[in-house]
Amino acid sequence: LHVAQREEDIGFYAGFLGASYMVGRGFASIFWGMVADRIGRKPVIVFSLFTVIVFNTLFGLSVKYWMAITTRLLLGALNGFLAPIKAYSIEVCRDDEQALGISIVNTAWGLGLIIGPAIGGYLAQPAKQYPHIFHDKSTFGRFPYLLPCLCISIFATFALISCIWLPETLHKHAKFEMGAETAEAGTTQESTESPKKSLWKNWPLMSSIITYCVFSLHDTAYSEIFSLWTVSGRKYGGLSFSSKDVGQVLTVAGKHSLIYFFPNVLNIFAYLLVIYF
Repeated sequence: LHVAQREEDIGFYAGFLGASYMVGRGFASIFWGMVADRIGRKPVIVFSLFTVIVFNTLFGLSVKYWMAITTRLLLGALNGFLAPIKAYSIEVCRDDEQALGISIVNTAWGLGLIIGPAIGGYLAQPAKQYPHIFHDKSTFGRFPYLLPCLCISIFATFALISCIWLPETLHKHAKFEMGAETAEAGTTQESTESPKKSLWKNWPLMSSIITYCVFSLHDTAYSEIFSLWTVSGRKYGGLSFSSKDVGQVLTVAGKHSLIYFFPNVLNIFAYLLVIYF
């Protein structure tokens, strides 16, 4: 987008671009969790996939820095399927298969870490990488990052179509919650406490949230800094990698995440030991 005046300023602007997605997600995640609890997991997942198709394509068509920031921000704010998918994976499994359900979600994440960087590395700037196929004045020449974004949008379209066969799981909890509410009504004074107040006092829950927050901070910082470090020139301490080189490195690194198979680890260690590790 040619927004940075100097090469050493690229990291500054790239940081805002990377953070815009998480800013939108941070402000909207609780809202989407409440929506998923009220109307169901499936509608939220379907709507989130639709936003991926729309705003991911618009991001590839961005010609201004503010447009790229806006599309990433809206994608993060309207894409609220992270928590509903994890809840869904547990709700469709029996108690003895919940660890397997979570591991399948993590495996899908690992596959994304393999396929995503490969798509970005091999398909970004196609007119520069494959001049014999794509012309500079073609659509993909004028929008050098449209092709990988378009591929992801097409993949999201197939995922959206597959949601037709997804059963809704929210109704499974309705009878249980109604019975529990009737049984607990009038038994103790504490049952009248507001959910918000009891939520903040739930230390095991809050400690899990803090732990996940620290992990996400490290994961996001690593992802952003590593990419900038590899593409930076050697005079700035970087590796002078091309987009294809970065995609290959991230693809190889993503393959190792599949080695960590959650159910097998839980058969050996307890939940807390896995978290501590």
